[in-house]
Amino acid sequence: MDDFDGLVAVVTGGASGIGLATARLLAARGARVAVLDVAAETTPEAAPAAAPDAGLLALRCDVTDDASVRRCVADVVERLGRLDVVVANAGIGAQGTVEDNPDDEWTRVLDVNLLGTVRTVRAALPYLRVSRAASVVVTGSVAGWAGLVRRAAYSASKGALHALTLAMAADHVADGIRVNAVAPGTADTPWVARLLDAAADPAAERAMLQARQPMGRLVTADEVAHAIAYLASPLSGSTTGTVLAVDGGMQGLRLPR
Repeated sequence: MDDFDGLVAVVTGGASGIGLATARLLAARGARVAVLDVAAETTPEAAPAAAPDAGLLALRCDVTDDASVRRCVADVVERLGRLDVVVANAGIGAQGTVEDNPDDEWTRVLDVNLLGTVRTVRAALPYLRVSRAASVVVTGSVAGWAGLVRRAAYSASKGALHALTLAMAADHVADGIRVNAVAPGTADTPWVARLLDAAADPAAERAMLQARQPMGRLVTADEVAHAIAYLASPLSGSTTGTVLAVDGGMQGLRLPR
């Protein structure tokens, strides 16, 4: 497919996992893609994104720093000439109930997951307004819909992202900017792998995560990337204000036991 031919995309949190899978897919479908990640120049996972043959531009960007975000977005436009698609994917996880996490942990999670998206979209808006195919896709989570144990701060941040997606879609539809989100279930990414490695019984923990999704397995990064590409594509020109579940049926299905 070449539906992104001639377009420029930015993917935050693009050095690994869902972000890197998305960046590679958009590039394969014709986009020139910039990967913005705090680890874009320092981790082995980021190396493929920096490789010339991958067709990706890797820039170190801290989404908790407004100046860093604005500088990187402006740099992308200066180097690639335009900006059409923003994938606001940067995020961190957190475990615990409301009484487990102190205020500084809540601030840390919301600063990256929620305000990081705000900063990214805000910096991109002047360029998106002049695009013929402007699109924003936010990475939410099934945790924004389904009550998961010991995920209070993370769930709150992702639920806020779902609401923010609809608000931005309403605010900017007159600008010709479409805004949508994906809500992945538990995905087989490096972040989840690190959580499993830290568990007392990694095999049992993985089995539990697989079993809570009706399809009986973890979501793949590539599956989420294809959903993001669907929402971002000019071929989906009438789709805005949508939160698309990619969760193996976790949020919507209730199977007999």
